[in-house]
Amino acid sequence: MKKIKILFLATIFLVTACEDVLNKRPLDMISDATLWSETVLIDDYLNQCYAEMKFYFEMPYPNAYNWFESTHSVTIADEAMSGWVSAPQSHWIQVQGGVYEWWGYPTIRKLNIFIEKMETLELEDAYKKQRIAEARFLRAFAYFNLVKRYGGVPLITRAQQLNDSDEELYRERDKENTVYEFILTELDAIINDLPEAYSSGDTGRPTKYAVLALKSRASMYAASIATWGNVLLDGLVGIPKDKAKAYWQICYDASKEIITSNVFALYNKHADKVQNYRNIFLDEVNSEVIFSERFDGLSGKGHSWDMWLGPSASHVWSEGQQAMVFLEMVESYDNIDGTSGMIDRSKVGAHYLWTVEELWGKKDPRFRASVYTHGTSWSDKDGKRILDFHNGIQTPSGVVTNGAYKGVLARAKDAKRGTPFGILKYLDESRAVVHERLYSSTDYIIFRLGEIYLNYAEAAIELEKDGDALWAVNEIRKRAGMPVLGTITRDAVRKERKIELAFEGNRYFDVRRWRTAVNDLTRSYNGLRFILDGASMVEGNYDVSTQKFSLRITPNVSGKNPPYFTEKHYYLPIGLSRTGNNPNLIENPGYY
Repeated sequence: MKKIKILFLATIFLVTACEDVLNKRPLDMISDATLWSETVLIDDYLNQCYAEMKFYFEMPYPNAYNWFESTHSVTIADEAMSGWVSAPQSHWIQVQGGVYEWWGYPTIRKLNIFIEKMETLELEDAYKKQRIAEARFLRAFAYFNLVKRYGGVPLITRAQQLNDSDEELYRERDKENTVYEFILTELDAIINDLPEAYSSGDTGRPTKYAVLALKSRASMYAASIATWGNVLLDGLVGIPKDKAKAYWQICYDASKEIITSNVFALYNKHADKVQNYRNIFLDEVNSEVIFSERFDGLSGKGHSWDMWLGPSASHVWSEGQQAMVFLEMVESYDNIDGTSGMIDRSKVGAHYLWTVEELWGKKDPRFRASVYTHGTSWSDKDGKRILDFHNGIQTPSGVVTNGAYKGVLARAKDAKRGTPFGILKYLDESRAVVHERLYSSTDYIIFRLGEIYLNYAEAAIELEKDGDALWAVNEIRKRAGMPVLGTITRDAVRKERKIELAFEGNRYFDVRRWRTAVNDLTRSYNGLRFILDGASMVEGNYDVSTQKFSLRITPNVSGKNPPYFTEKHYYLPIGLSRTGNNPNLIENPGYY
């Protein structure tokens, strides 16, 4: 997308280079008539709408530049906590405004203008139809991002003008169900106007299958709210329960159409299951990717995930690992023999001595591909090394945490954060040591086939199609290198979703739509300390991979104000500034 803009500027330069300087057309003063007469300018307008969308880890470019906002999608849930600043969670959600807001009406207005203008232009029919469909897809996605935050919002599908009536300018909120119906109707209307695939230059644009994927996800959200939510404010929030089955069926059908199309396949390129799962997110435009947001670094469009999420000692300021994964999230990953991944508390209490292999070697390969910790192999500016998170050495006189013992620092350089677990997913070691924000170029996957299998499984279990749900979950587990399940339950589907989609920006909205967040997100969380066994250490021969250690569980790592979630947080507040500007906007329940 950005390449189109760059090409346009280069073309203008070449055309005008031979003209007299006084006759040059200022590039920042393009007339409306000129804009809508040249396809390269039309595309540039639409590209700006793409750039404003809420895609990348729920943080719109370029706001990912602003320190740690790109980590909020995981630190607002029960997956991890923030590094330098307190966890955003519900502490930051206030009627005055706060984390995770996105009131996307400026972008929606641009899209409405685009759609209205394009419908009046005399352009090549296929081009015109496709670009309108893209804009309608973006508008539907924008409304999905609004409705999943706020419930019902004003549905504005034409470009408002200053001379419009007050009733039109100060629109009331539409019902939540009305917004979801609009989204699904729009997707049905455009699905045949988009291609099944693009050439390499346009892979950031939505295809027919991206439409189906959004349909799968949006209908699943609507079905969940109808199933487990409550209707309040005369339907401004909540969906009637009698609509649940129809929405589950829409999700089931859309998901099945993608799966059975055979256009996509679960990524299965490497025999090593850890490498295979990790490369889903690094091998761009692979067989599993349905729709992704393309990044190319600072030259056009970049992000800051690598800078903030890599290990602390590898960071340019030694301030990486800005998302610290909770022990509870780590223990959610079972072992490859199907047994629980919980660390034996009796062994912890007895100061049992582990090695890295004994502690992590049998865990779900997706854990080792998604989380880095003590014993993880890593390559950075100093070469290949093994990450070391030990925080203390057991000596005959007790645990030392300062200085050194037998030539080894008592506290490793990586052991700087509240937990010894960082997010490995999406980190590319060859790109991770960057000196500033917005240099990362790894694409962010918006829709992938793995999610669609799990959407399909969730819809199937609610439609009492247990065989279909079991098949879909087992396909995901087989790809991951985990044993297949013999039976399926709702809880099993949800757990698989938590593991397979970990750190991808889904978990927070999953527990909200299931209406389990009050329990899931209101709690204190634990960390872990690795204490080296000084007795088994050999001076001058320290090896993280083989050195034995005991464990200490560190309670309440979130500090004095542990995370919480109340009933009102199932919807974000409309906010004082918006209700103040538009008195017809009714605030969500619980916000005053």
